[in-house]
Amino acid sequence: MDDQFSKINQYDRIIAQLSTLLPKSADEQARMATVAALLRHKLRHFFWTGFYELKNGRLVVKLYQGPVACMELAKDTGVCWAAINSARTVVVPNVHEFPGHIACDSRSKSEICVPFRNAQGVISAVLDIDSDQFNTFDETDAQKLEAILALIHSVTPAVAAAALPASQPCE
Repeated sequence: MDDQFSKINQYDRIIAQLSTLLPKSADEQARMATVAALLRHKLRHFFWTGFYELKNGRLVVKLYQGPVACMELAKDTGVCWAAINSARTVVVPNVHEFPGHIACDSRSKSEICVPFRNAQGVISAVLDIDSDQFNTFDETDAQKLEAILALIHSVTPAVAAAALPASQPCE
């Protein structure tokens, strides 16, 4: 099977799953946590998946899955800041060749960072994903991850959590 076709199908299944999960809460942080967890556990080559929040001109780690992360990223340095400053997704096939790369974990070999816009359309965070393999990410990843981030604000909450019966399990 074609690897690119397989990748697209895998992302499409994740998008379908998120489309059923995200409406269960209107809370942006809960939705972001669910995105990070699902991506990290469904895509084996995703070594670290999480969000850095843009807070008072600083990028501070928030919700993530994977090994311990850098808690704060030096201003205007690294892939995350490149994505924030350019307001575009940045794909890095080999982090060792990226000027100013911040190595939170020496096992990271490639990276993709996608700016996240809050409900008002302002960049408020960045989705950062590292792989322990070179050349992991491409334009397909960029497009699908951008679509996934758009889901955080585009799906409508189906039911308020308080309205769920006590016996209803979390799906």
